[in-house]
Amino acid sequence: MALGKINFSPPSFSVKISTRIFLTYLIISTICFYYPFRWVLDTMRTRYLEAVEDPLVDQAEILAAMVGAQMTAGDFAVEQWANIFAHSYQKELHAQIYDLEKRAVDVLVYLTDDAGTVLFHSTDPDQVGADFSSWRDVSLTLAGSYGARASRGGTVADDAMVMYVGAPIMVNNQVAGVLSVGKPTTNISWFVEHAKLKVLLLALLALGLNALFGFLAARWLTQPINRLTAYARRIKGGERPPFPQLGSSEIGAMGRAFEEMQEALEGKRYVETYIQHLTHEIKSPISAIQGAAELLHEPMDDEQRRRFLGNIEREAHRMQAVVERMLELAALENQKTLLKAEWGAVDALIDGAVQRVEQAAAAKELSFTISVASGAKIYGDQLLLHQALVNLLQNSVDFSPQGAVIAVSCTVTGSVCHLRVADQGPGIAEFAKERVFEKFFSLQRPDTGQKSTGLGLNFVQQVAILHGGAITFDDSVTRGARAVLSIDRP
Repeated sequence: MALGKINFSPPSFSVKISTRIFLTYLIISTICFYYPFRWVLDTMRTRYLEAVEDPLVDQAEILAAMVGAQMTAGDFAVEQWANIFAHSYQKELHAQIYDLEKRAVDVLVYLTDDAGTVLFHSTDPDQVGADFSSWRDVSLTLAGSYGARASRGGTVADDAMVMYVGAPIMVNNQVAGVLSVGKPTTNISWFVEHAKLKVLLLALLALGLNALFGFLAARWLTQPINRLTAYARRIKGGERPPFPQLGSSEIGAMGRAFEEMQEALEGKRYVETYIQHLTHEIKSPISAIQGAAELLHEPMDDEQRRRFLGNIEREAHRMQAVVERMLELAALENQKTLLKAEWGAVDALIDGAVQRVEQAAAAKELSFTISVASGAKIYGDQLLLHQALVNLLQNSVDFSPQGAVIAVSCTVTGSVCHLRVADQGPGIAEFAKERVFEKFFSLQRPDTGQKSTGLGLNFVQQVAILHGGAITFDDSVTRGARAVLSIDRP
C-alpha cells in the first residue's frame, strides 16, 4: 500500500511589534553592555597591579637612597635593619581601608651586592648569601635598567604572587647593589574580587534599568499604533469614535492617510447603499402613483376617482416621509461628535416626547404612565434625544392595542441613564429581533397592516451610538415590547 506524502509546516507565531522592538533593543543593549563590562573585568587586576607598582618604585628608591647613604658613611648595619622589620612585622595594625581591615605589614625587602648576592632579607634570613643575580629585578637594575618581577613565595603564604621592584644602591656614584621591595598580591586579589562583584551587580542593575526603559520606549513607540488599531476596531463595531491623537511622526501621517481612506471608502459605500435603499423604497410608491394616474384617464365615477386620488396623495406622502427621514438619518450618520451637548432634566425630555405623540395615542385611547428617578438628568444633544424618544413612543403607539397603557420610565445605574418605553402590543417576532434596527426594515402595524418607513429605530440607534450609548429590546418581558435607551453620563 502506497503512503501519501505528508507535509509538515512549522507553527507560526504572532509576536507584537512592541515585543519585537523591546527584544531587539534588549539584545543590542546586552551586546553593547557585555563587551565594555567584560573588558573592565578582564583588565581590572592589571589596573590594580599598576596602581600598586607605582608606590613600590617610590619605596624602593627611598630605601635604596637610605642604604646608600649609610654605606657611604660606613655605618650600615644589617642587624639594625633586621630589628626594624622584625618590630614592624610583630606590630598589630588596625587599618580600615574601605571594606578591608589591614592587620599586619606585608611588605618585604632584600638587599644584594653588586654581584647579586643577598646581604639582607626581611622575611627569610636563610636567603642571605643566595645568588639572586638571575632575578629580573636584580639583573636589570644592576644593568642600569628598570628592574621588576612577579613570582610566588617569599611570604607566609607561599602560594601568593609577590611583586618586586628593584632600585640601585649608589655609593660614591657607583652601583654597589640592589634594594628590592616586594608586595604580596593577596590584598590586591581581595580588592579585585570585591570590585568585580560590585561591577557585576552594577552591570545587572544597568541591564535591568535598560530593559525597563526599553520596555517603556517600546510601549511609547507603539502607543500610536495601538490607538489607531483601537480606532479601527471601534469603527468596525459601528461606533463613531473621535480620531486619536497620533502626533506628527510617520505613524501620525499614516493614521491621517488611513482616516482619509476610511472616509473615502465610507462615503462611497454610503452613497451606494443609500441609492439602493432609496430606489427600493420609492419604487413601490412610484408604481402605485403611476398606476393610479393611468387609471384616472379612464371613465369612472366620482367615488372611484376620489379613491385613486387618495392613493396618489398617500403614496406621495410616503415618499416625502422616506426622503425626509433619510435626510435626517444621513445628517446624523455623518456627524462624528455631538455638536451641542448639555445637561437636561429627564422628566422634561419625557414630557416633551409624550406631547408629540398624544394626538396619535388619543385616537387609540392610549394612556401613559411615567416613572422618573428624582432629579434625574441626562447629558447629550437634547434635540436628538427628544427625537429618538419620540420615535420609540411612536413605535409603541403603532403596535399598542386599543385602550392599552404605555409605560415610560428612567433609572440611573452608576453613570448610565436608562430610558425605557414599554407597550402591551404583540411584541417582536423572533425572526425580527436581529433586524429591527436595520434601515427600511419594518413590521406590519396590527391596526392597518401597513409598514412604516423602517428608519425610525435605525435613527434611534444612530443617536445612541453618537452619545456613546446603546439601544436594545428587553427579552425578559412576557408581553409587549420594552425598548431600553442607555446613555452614559460624563
